[in-house]
Amino acid sequence: MRVVFMGTPDIAATCLKRLMQEEHEIVGVYTKPDMPKNRGMKLEMSDVKKLALEAGLPVYQPVNFKEDATVEELRSLQPDVIAVVAYGRILPQRVLDIPAKGCVNIHASVLPLLRGSGPVQWAILDGFEETGVTAQFMAAEMDAGDIIDVRKTPIEPYENAQSLLNRLALLGGELLVDTLHVIEKGEVIAVPQDHSKATFAPMLNKSLCPIDWSMTQRRIIDHVRGLDPWPVATTEIRGKRFKIYSVLPVEGETDQAPGTLLALNKKGLDVACGGGKILRITCLQAEGGKRMPAADYFRGHPIEL
Repeated sequence: MRVVFMGTPDIAATCLKRLMQEEHEIVGVYTKPDMPKNRGMKLEMSDVKKLALEAGLPVYQPVNFKEDATVEELRSLQPDVIAVVAYGRILPQRVLDIPAKGCVNIHASVLPLLRGSGPVQWAILDGFEETGVTAQFMAAEMDAGDIIDVRKTPIEPYENAQSLLNRLALLGGELLVDTLHVIEKGEVIAVPQDHSKATFAPMLNKSLCPIDWSMTQRRIIDHVRGLDPWPVATTEIRGKRFKIYSVLPVEGETDQAPGTLLALNKKGLDVACGGGKILRITCLQAEGGKRMPAADYFRGHPIEL
């Protein structure tokens, strides 16, 4: 089939790489425009663009699809299918209507749960024990299209969002090629979602970062791993702000108020949390510093408890 692929970040690049191993003709790759990043604010290509250029695939980077010329350019590619993975752009109905066999989206949750831009992170933040990837036909409403297939996977108790994303990317790549196969054979069966069960995973922002130490051990652990690698959980220790990358439960209980620093040892910094429990900060990053084991940092920057 003639396929137009649309995607931007690493999960999309993983799916595109898998698609490139098939016999479909990838007639165009759409990705978001290059964005300024890091302190130098130099324009940086998306992961999808880098991969597409290396493979010699034609790349398109429209700001949106409001212009008739942009839509007609896409139409001129005559795609049988448009495959979308974390593109980061809303496709209007006139774009959805272009491919004869439809627009397929691979979404990193078990729909209708966690519709939106942050399903991987929110699966962890919300304490899910299982998630997955869903293949759906795209509809005008975000992530609300009919479901073609689902692949599920357990969430490990201490894996962070990046690790989970990496696993879902591989699952998503396999699901994409399998979905295109059944579409090509004309054997696809799509089932409408139960919209009454829909939940949402909004875009992450830095207002989520501060740790509320009055929460339970499990909630704080999920908070930290769900925000890694971005925007990263934070806390203040003796008036200084730290990014927190890893916390682990400590046996025993305390009558100290949540957030109280309890002990500093070779394994990390122990802090009181909700329900009289204790958590150990094991990996952190001071402002202006580098990520490192907490014990190593405080060995060079002693604090009084």
